[in-house]
Amino acid sequence: MSGTFLSDDELAALTGRKVKSKQIDQLKKMGVPFYVNASGRAVVVRSVVEGQKAKAEPAQRGWMPRVIPA
Repeated sequence: MSGTFLSDDELAALTGRKVKSKQIDQLKKMGVPFYVNASGRAVVVRSVVEGQKAKAEPAQRGWMPRVIPA
């Protein structure tokens, strides 16, 4: 149970629901970010539930003009 996404059993335990549409409704009420895959099942990234932050993208450096030597 250490995949990137929650398993069907873990999703049912989290939401308290087994029916796909009810799981989606419950996730919305709970404010848990998810997306719906092509089969209509809610997909939750494991790090959302475990509280781990996704790797932050490095800050982009601002534009700086090149100085042309005279």
